[in-house]
Amino acid sequence: MKKKNQDLRTGLFALIVVIIIIFIIGLIVNKPEPTIIQGEADASEIRISGKVPGRIKQYLAEEGTQVKAGDTLVIIDSPELAAKLEQANAAENAAQAQNKKAIKGARKEQILGAYEMWQKALVGVDIAKKSYDRVQHLFDKGVITAQKRDEAEAQYKAALATANGAKSQYDMALNGAESEDKEAALALVDRAKGAVNEVKSYLKEITLTSPISGEVTEIYPKRGELVGTGAPIMSIVDLNDIWFTFNVREDLLGELKMGKTFKVKVPALNNQVIEVKVNYIKALASYATWKATKTTGQFDVKTFEVRARPTSKVADLRPGMTALFEETVK
Repeated sequence: MKKKNQDLRTGLFALIVVIIIIFIIGLIVNKPEPTIIQGEADASEIRISGKVPGRIKQYLAEEGTQVKAGDTLVIIDSPELAAKLEQANAAENAAQAQNKKAIKGARKEQILGAYEMWQKALVGVDIAKKSYDRVQHLFDKGVITAQKRDEAEAQYKAALATANGAKSQYDMALNGAESEDKEAALALVDRAKGAVNEVKSYLKEITLTSPISGEVTEIYPKRGELVGTGAPIMSIVDLNDIWFTFNVREDLLGELKMGKTFKVKVPALNNQVIEVKVNYIKALASYATWKATKTTGQFDVKTFEVRARPTSKVADLRPGMTALFEETVK
């Protein structure tokens, strides 16, 4: 009986041990599985390009150079633009000369000539008037015919018209150009100045400067190569504006909400742990991010782009560095 009781206790103990082992295995199997989500550091990047086509004359910065806003980066050689500036300057000079002529009016010699012609016409009027008076006196006495009197009158009136025309020419020469002509000449000057200013504005584009402070990451054309209007010449990245981007399935979003902070590990910085804050969440294009799970009785899972910025400045953090964090699948 003692041996039988002892065997019973041993069996019971073994059963309890087995149950405990099964329970522990169940806990391990049903424990939420941590998923490593991988992201990448990214930063604001701009491309330097010009409005003027030409050849790269000189680079004042190299790849990896730290530049400040306003620093000169590239000088472009554009002989065609210099020729256009010369043409615009010549057109402006011509317009200025035309405007001065309109303001100044006729030359002194022209005024004097018009005055002499007027005086000559006045002498003709005086002679024609005297002739007409004599003919009229003879006509009144019945000595000459009415035709002779009419011919003398016509000559007198013609002399008057000639004198008035000469007087108008003299007044026009004395007063100079009409107001409309002066306004037209001034408009030509303004138009020429506008053309010069336009070319000068393009001349500013042959010297390209950096709009931001950052690091030159890439230079595209070589020195001496031809670049067109708007063609990218170099890229600059702003290392002060950096963030992490993660592509996360919607069933893994969990607590990743706007304004949420979490920690990531950066292998390139000796696995340094960095605190980041979510500032951007957006669904990616459905045609590339849906995962079919309906065969398992679930739903189509969509991918979201999540961006998170470091809560404090991180030394030596650069675009392209990998960031890792764990998300638990429940």
